[in-house]
Amino acid sequence: MDMARVDYSKKFEGDNFARGKVNEVSISPKHSIEIAGYIRHKRINEAIAYLTDVIALKKAIPFKRFNRNVAHKRGLPDTWDAGRYPVKASKVYIKLLESVKKNAEYLGLDMENLEIIHVSANRGRAQKSFFPRAMGRATPKVRETVNIEIVAREVA
Repeated sequence: MDMARVDYSKKFEGDNFARGKVNEVSISPKHSIEIAGYIRHKRINEAIAYLTDVIALKKAIPFKRFNRNVAHKRGLPDTWDAGRYPVKASKVYIKLLESVKKNAEYLGLDMENLEIIHVSANRGRAQKSFFPRAMGRATPKVRETVNIEIVAREVA
């Protein structure tokens, strides 16, 4: 009996696919879903370069779904106006994209011609914890986790 989901959500047949997955990482689900929507159908090196600029607060991720009360940011691509700089989630995505590149290298694929064809970010298990407050009280809180999977294909 498996305690955690370990398989990928989509099956890809063939030899020119590289995969990477991370389970229950402690980042914002909304930020990770927006990043997943932005880097889908991009080259891996292009996505890593853009996310590095997000960490340096030079470029923003366009928020298209979870954009209520999100301020406008200058320099967003695709003439989109609402955006944020999800630094913590971008670091996790860069680490995962580097893992996909290493997996592609192990499989003998050309790492310069990898295109991201599938990105999935789902809410993981929620962990209950508490905020300690004054006078011996405590307020409950829920720590959210995210499951992320990336599949890249070698293109000509």
